[in-house]
Amino acid sequence: MMTVQLWTYLFVALSFGLYIGIAIWSRAGSTNDFYVAGSGVSPLANGMATAADWMSAASFISMAGLISFLGRDGSFYLMGWTGGYVLLALLLAPYLRKFGQYTVPDFIGDRYYSRSARLVAVVCAITVSFVYVCGQMQGAGIVFSRFLEVDITTGVFIGMGIVFFYAVLGGMKGITYTQVAQYCVLIFAYLVPAIFISMMMTGNPIPQLGFGSELNADYGGGYLLDRLDNLSAELGLAPYTEGQRSTQDVFFITAALMFGTAGLPHVIIRFFTVPGVRAARKSAAYALIFIALLYTTAPAIAAFAKTNLLTTVSNTEYQALPEWFYTWEQTGLIQFSDLNGDGAVQYTGDASTNELTVNRDIMVLANPEIAGLPDWVIALVAAGALAAALSTAAGLLLVISTAVSHDLLKRSLMPGITEKQELLFARIAIFIAILIAGYFGINPPGFVAEVVAFAFGLAAASFFPAIVTGIFFQRMNRQGAISGMVAGFLFTSGYIAYFKLIAPESNSAEHWLFGISPEGIGALGMLLNMLVALIVCRLYAAPPQHIRELVDSIRTPGDR
Repeated sequence: MMTVQLWTYLFVALSFGLYIGIAIWSRAGSTNDFYVAGSGVSPLANGMATAADWMSAASFISMAGLISFLGRDGSFYLMGWTGGYVLLALLLAPYLRKFGQYTVPDFIGDRYYSRSARLVAVVCAITVSFVYVCGQMQGAGIVFSRFLEVDITTGVFIGMGIVFFYAVLGGMKGITYTQVAQYCVLIFAYLVPAIFISMMMTGNPIPQLGFGSELNADYGGGYLLDRLDNLSAELGLAPYTEGQRSTQDVFFITAALMFGTAGLPHVIIRFFTVPGVRAARKSAAYALIFIALLYTTAPAIAAFAKTNLLTTVSNTEYQALPEWFYTWEQTGLIQFSDLNGDGAVQYTGDASTNELTVNRDIMVLANPEIAGLPDWVIALVAAGALAAALSTAAGLLLVISTAVSHDLLKRSLMPGITEKQELLFARIAIFIAILIAGYFGINPPGFVAEVVAFAFGLAAASFFPAIVTGIFFQRMNRQGAISGMVAGFLFTSGYIAYFKLIAPESNSAEHWLFGISPEGIGALGMLLNMLVALIVCRLYAAPPQHIRELVDSIRTPGDR
C-alpha cells in the first residue's frame, strides 16, 4: 500500500518531469523568445499561463490559511487581488500591449523619454520581484519540508534548482507553456479536496455552495458559519464573521493589493506574449475565469479547515490526537506547549493560556489530512502547491533577469552588446536572483501571503501611477513621473522596513500612521506618488510633441 510520501514522490516526479520536458521542447533561441515568447502565444494558453503566474503560493497555500484565522478580515485578499486583476485587464493591459515593448521599464523609459526614468523603474521592478519571489521560495520549502520529509532549507534548495533549470533554458517561451501545465495541476489539486470535504461536511459537492450550507449531523449540524462562530466563542477566539481590524486599515490593504496587482511587472509582461491587442483582451478574460475557480473556492476551504481544526484538536488529550498532528509537529509549523500540565490541548484566544501555535501557511496543505481524505489526495495538494509556487517564481525571475539584461545593460549601460551576450547576462541574472531569493525564502519576514502583500504595496506605490498617467495623461512629463515613483517607493519601503525589520516590536495599530498597517501602506504611498507627480509635472515643460502623439496612438482603437 502506497503511503502519502510515496504518492507525493510520484506526483512531484511526474509533474516536474513534465515541466522540464516542456522547457526542453520550447527552449528559447532568441531574445524575443526569451523575453516575450515570440509574441505568438494563443489567448487561451496565455490565459492559463497568466492564471498560473498570478495564483502564487500566496493564493494556493497562504490565502485560505489567513482567512481561516482572520475570518471576515481576510476578505481583503480576495477583494484586492481579484479586483486588481479586473483593473489590470480592463485599464492597462490592452494599452501596454499596443505599446509593443518587452517590459514595464521599457514603457516607462520610452514614455517618459528618460534613461533615469528607466533606471528608477528597473530598481522598482527588481525590488518588487525579489520581495514577491521570496514568498514563493518559502512556500516551496514548506511543502517539501512536510511531504518529502526534509527540512525547510533543503526544500528551498530543491525548489531553487528546478526553477533555475526551466527558467534559464526556456525563458518566457518555456515558462509560458510550463505554466499552462502548472495551472492544470494546481487547479485540479485545489478543487479535488475542496469537493471531497464539502461533500463530507455538507453533502453538497460544490464548495462555494457548501460554504453557505448546513453541516451534516456528524459535524454538529447548523449552518457552517454559525457553527464556526459558536466554536470560536466557546474557545475565547474572535468571532469568525466579525472583523477585528479597523475599517481604514481594511480599506487601505484592499486598495494596496488592488492597485499593486495592476502594477505588477511579472503579470503585465504576460500580455506582451500574445500577437496583438485583441488577443490581449481575450487572454485577460480567459485568465479571469481560470482565476475565479480558485478564488471563489478559497473562503469555503478556509471555513472547512478552521472548523475541522477546532473540532479535532481543541480540548483533546495530546496522546489521542490524530497522526497528522504529530507529522506536522515535526516540521515545527504546529506546536503544542502543555502550560498547565494536564496533557490536553488548550486552544484559546488568551495568549497567556493558549497552548497551540499554528502556522497559517499549513492550513490548506494539512486540510485533507485533518479531514481524513485518501493519501493520494493529500499528495495531490502537495504537487499543486509546488506548481503554484514555482510557476510564479519563474515569472518573477524572468522579470528580474529582463530588468538587468535588457533594461539596465542593453538599453542603458551597454547598448553595444550582442543578442547572444544579452541572453547570457539574462541567465546569469536569474542565477544570482535565485540565490538571493533562496536566502530570504529560508529566512522569511512573515507568512507567505504577508510577504507577497508587501510586494503588492511596493508595486502600487511605484508603478501604478506612472503607468496610468503615462497612458491617460499627456501632460505628465519625466520630472513628474520620476519624482512620484521615487517618493512613493521610498516612503512605502521605508515604512515596511521599519515595522517589519527595524522595530517589529512597534508593529501595532497604535504606532501605525493613520492606523494603516504595513500591508496597506502601499495605497498611501500610491497617493503620495500621484500627488508629487502631479505637482512636479506642472513645474516643468510639457513632454515633446512626439511623446504626446505616442500617448494618443496607444489609446487609438485598433490592433497591433
